[in-house]
Amino acid sequence: MISSLLVANRGEIARRIFRSAEQMGIRCVAVFVDADADAPFVREADVAVRLPGSYLDGDAIIAAAVRTGAEAIHPGYGFLSENAAFARAVTAAGLIWVGPTPDVIDSMGDKIAAKRVAVDAGVPTLPSSEDPTADSEVGYPLLVKASAGGGGKGMRIVESPDHLTESVAAARREAKSGFGDDRVFLERYVARSRHVEIQI
Repeated sequence: MISSLLVANRGEIARRIFRSAEQMGIRCVAVFVDADADAPFVREADVAVRLPGSYLDGDAIIAAAVRTGAEAIHPGYGFLSENAAFARAVTAAGLIWVGPTPDVIDSMGDKIAAKRVAVDAGVPTLPSSEDPTADSEVGYPLLVKASAGGGGKGMRIVESPDHLTESVAAARREAKSGFGDDRVFLERYVARSRHVEIQI
């Protein structure tokens, strides 16, 4: 059982983690940037450390954990929670990482790798191809999707073969600019669907 936890997140995410940790008798450490100095999550923490940069500054977060005696870092979701290099740095610093292993983060942070894992596990998936010219295997309408990142960046709906080359090029440029990775793949587009997602 850990006795002190740094939450590398902000707002309602941090507050929820604090509530659970406090019920377990765990001391809570917050990190914050200047814009959040007066936020409720900062006041509710047992200890709060101002970050010199942003919530993406993994080195500063690890330093804050070490300085405050936190034994573990919980990333919440968003920010650094899907960053396998950060998870590895946390454990390399002798701290406990509260979350999936870096290998799992690597496999789920890359949509192509995640799709392979799903297929290997027998999970039904939409027709897709890692070859951005294999539109006949996927069928129309289709999506050109960036393998890295998210939030709809590097994604294009393509209704016909006439627009495939242009859409692949545009998705690659956007993915490279947003995520530093221009890999894309094709996936069947489902126009009428419901997106169901849970954070674990």
